[in-house]
Amino acid sequence: MIALVLTATGVLLALSSYWPAQIAGVFLLGAMYTHTVELQHQCLHHSAFLDSRLHRIVGVPLGMPLFVSYSHYRIRHLQHHKYLGTPQDSEFFGFDTRQPVTWGALLREMFDFGRILVVFGEMARSFRGTWAYDMGEIPERRRREVMSEYRIMALCLLAAVAAACAGFGEQVLLLWVLPLVVAVPLHFIVELPEHILCDNTSTDVLRNTRTIKGSRFSTWFTNGNNLHVEHHAAMSVPINRLPERHPVAAELAVHTQRSYPAFFRLVVREAERNRRAGRTAEADQ
Repeated sequence: MIALVLTATGVLLALSSYWPAQIAGVFLLGAMYTHTVELQHQCLHHSAFLDSRLHRIVGVPLGMPLFVSYSHYRIRHLQHHKYLGTPQDSEFFGFDTRQPVTWGALLREMFDFGRILVVFGEMARSFRGTWAYDMGEIPERRRREVMSEYRIMALCLLAAVAAACAGFGEQVLLLWVLPLVVAVPLHFIVELPEHILCDNTSTDVLRNTRTIKGSRFSTWFTNGNNLHVEHHAAMSVPINRLPERHPVAAELAVHTQRSYPAFFRLVVREAERNRRAGRTAEADQ
């Protein structure tokens, strides 16, 4: 309900004739498009509703603004839980923890708008009926579900293009294109803490995952994504019950932070350390 109210507020602000309000509306919509993907994440685990059929019904539209297919995300994400800490890990989003943490890598992945072009390719293959999962075998029913979602996504995109051609280009720009520009890096920031600078060669969730206590706001905005050790240890537990598990996780987990600022200071120190190490290596050569 809060997300709906804030999204409606973002729409009203973005469509106002006052440019500061428009900017605020675009950023608010970008934040909400990021937040809805985190809500979609809970639907992936079938822990949001008692009726399991509702998870896909609700989960599909939650990911549409950010071009995230519910069924495709679910397949990859459940494999991520199964294979975390192994070469078969298949997370849908997130920083590649096998690469060094450098400013270049962070900025490149934060502003990876090329992912949207990849989704356009998924849409095209879905319309042709040639879409195939590239990380293992999946049931034909799952494949059809993924293709149907990419087709719906493509129809939404075509509707936006048609609206723009019909004279509503400014509305499309303010309500989807510009908020998307905000949402892509913001979503990267939300996903970044999960496994970065953890032991990605270990299958022990207490070593390969991070937990952040966070504030009430950050816990709400990320929909409990800050409590990631707790989530990986019991992925079927509803998000709203994860804070109860945090004291144990904070005591036993290797990678814990009290707040997001503390985590980002850790990332900055690591990026700076690698930058200085790179300069030293260049000087030695």
